[in-house]
Amino acid sequence: MLAPDDIEPPAARRSLPGWASLLLRVAATAALMSYALRGVDLAAFRDLLAQADWRWWIAGLAIAFCGQVIAGVRWAALARPLGFPFSRRSFVWRFFEGSFFSLCLPSSIGGDVIKAYRIGDTTQRRLLAGCTVLADRLTGLAALGVLGGTALIAAERKLGLPGTALVAAALATTTWAAFRVGVGSIDRILSLIPAPHPAREVIGRLLPYQQQPRLMTHALGWSLVVQAGGALSVALLARSLGLTQPLSVWFCVVPLVALAVVLPISINGVGVRENALAILLKPHGVPPEPAIAVGLLWLATSVVLGLVGGVLFLIDRRASARPAQD
Repeated sequence: MLAPDDIEPPAARRSLPGWASLLLRVAATAALMSYALRGVDLAAFRDLLAQADWRWWIAGLAIAFCGQVIAGVRWAALARPLGFPFSRRSFVWRFFEGSFFSLCLPSSIGGDVIKAYRIGDTTQRRLLAGCTVLADRLTGLAALGVLGGTALIAAERKLGLPGTALVAAALATTTWAAFRVGVGSIDRILSLIPAPHPAREVIGRLLPYQQQPRLMTHALGWSLVVQAGGALSVALLARSLGLTQPLSVWFCVVPLVALAVVLPISINGVGVRENALAILLKPHGVPPEPAIAVGLLWLATSVVLGLVGGVLFLIDRRASARPAQD
């Protein structure tokens, strides 16, 4: 009979070392890309990329760059009321740095950790900074849901512009109400935590979200702009390959692909992005070769933006952002 000390805790048995987790992701990435490329005419695929009009790709890259800047401003709107008195420029700078580390690390969560670390100077403040990053992420995902849901319902019901606008307004209002309920419960959550518990201080610092509900409203508005820009950016990347599908197709497809890429399956969504595009664009008459090529151009855009963040990180490697006024 085993003694209690000889029994390995369930969590310990289930946990994987870091190298094993990375190896699994590398294997998943390779398998997904192999699956995406099955049956693809590689010669036609190479010719498609060789004949691309790179001016459209540059235009898509410019839109994506502006989206990153706006996302940094959105993060500033969520972080400054919680006691991070840095300039919007600093938040944009750190947002690009996070993109670089998301590119280098196996998971995009790594970039979020770096962003929190870079604006916080103590463990407690970095934990609070992590809460602002989480709030920023949630508003972004909510906006993806609104845009993707609107496009799907409009396509399914064959709605015109007025009907589509009505659906978008209904989904945005529902999402806004959900955020209001969430932030409105902060004080109730706080009352359930015992006084000595260290989490009380962190959660108590989130009360400005409850006291100023417009913060989440503004963040959700910025997120809708960012995600709409992302769809427009991918549409321009596709245009470089000669794809001329209506913009509504990309407003439907891109949010769904972006949600799939968030799943921690492969490295930086490689393979997931390409398979999702091939599946979702097939009903719109797009063959697998250009669909996968769009995915690779989308990946190239992310790499360029990440490298911008890497350069910014090398320019200023101090642990926290500089307090400054806009």
